[in-house]
Amino acid sequence: MVRIPPPVSPPLAPPVLSAAARLHWRSTRRLTLALLAVWFFVGFGLTWFARDLDFDFFGWPFSFWVAAQGAGLVFIALIAAYASHMRDLDWALHVKTLAQAQAAHQAQAAEEARMSGEDAAPARLERRA
Repeated sequence: MVRIPPPVSPPLAPPVLSAAARLHWRSTRRLTLALLAVWFFVGFGLTWFARDLDFDFFGWPFSFWVAAQGAGLVFIALIAAYASHMRDLDWALHVKTLAQAQAAHQAQAAEEARMSGEDAAPARLERRA
């Protein structure tokens, strides 16, 4: 009796990212870390030391403005900055990916034309004449 071994699945390989995708991911991480640093500074650092910044700002203590108004406005600005920068990064990746896909499609079409003999058609016409 012949025993058939169970099928072996191929090892899982990490996905290969293009250079444009790696650059996009690196830029996304840098942007996220920079905005998180600003968020941490405003959310924790500035409010922690706000009592030490004791001066009047529009007739109210500065610590009140930081806690009540300033931090919220900064957080909204962080969201707007993230959305704007990510839109630009995503568009740049889309343009690069589209250009690569078009170049690959043109190369494939040229290869198919060469393999099917379409390049030889003008030579056949010349021989008939």
